[in-house]
Amino acid sequence: MGDKKNKREILKEKIQDFCLMDDNFLSSVFDGNIECTELILRIILNNPDIKVREVRTQREIKNLRGHSIRLDIEAKDENGRPIDIEVQRADSGANVKRARYNSSLMDANTLMPGEDYDSLPESYVIFITANDVMGAGLALYHADRVVAETGKPLGDGTHIIYVNGSYRDDSPIGKLMYDFSCKKAADMHYKVLADKVRYYKEDAKGVEAMCQIMEDLIVDEKKEMIIKMKASGKLSDEEIAGITGFTVEQVETVIKEAGIPIE
Repeated sequence: MGDKKNKREILKEKIQDFCLMDDNFLSSVFDGNIECTELILRIILNNPDIKVREVRTQREIKNLRGHSIRLDIEAKDENGRPIDIEVQRADSGANVKRARYNSSLMDANTLMPGEDYDSLPESYVIFITANDVMGAGLALYHADRVVAETGKPLGDGTHIIYVNGSYRDDSPIGKLMYDFSCKKAADMHYKVLADKVRYYKEDAKGVEAMCQIMEDLIVDEKKEMIIKMKASGKLSDEEIAGITGFTVEQVETVIKEAGIPIE
């Protein structure tokens, strides 16, 4: 019991150090949260009237012939426009070709068989980055396709936006980026965000829910480790159990569920 209590207390301490730039915490705050999603989109897209009809986090888009993707926040507005919001601490995670790829897979999963290309809605890929990855000191960077010879927009409906998470001033975007890096709900500018952060950091039920999410993630990560170690063929089930803290029986169950032959 003592070890379990200590682990739970450690998780609670980690939760207090989270902010919205942390992937798992972000997912919990925004999953199904239309109000919070509308807030950030209204600010980033400079559209106070935008309405979100659905939102979910960590949605995987499968590519049966290539690399699949997992969207941090996937939303659709009232007009059905798909929106991908990615939050990245590391500059490498905000690669422009990743934005291009996300945009392409969103398109591929939007147009139904038999539909005309004109049916493709506008789409948005938004990267909120901890650092100013574009390096010009601006709050926002809009990357829309233009015709090189005329300088006019191509008008294909795709939009890629980079948000400088280090930007600070008294504008709505400056305050929003401050809130994304803020660890205390009491110090945040926007109430709808502060209320959700407060729930997962200060409310007993919210803290418990966040602890459970983290524990489940730790288990999932260990299962992935088991599969990789078994696939390498270098370690026995007993050795894998010793590394991961699982029992040999649990290791064998993970291996069986993964479809790896047990010798």
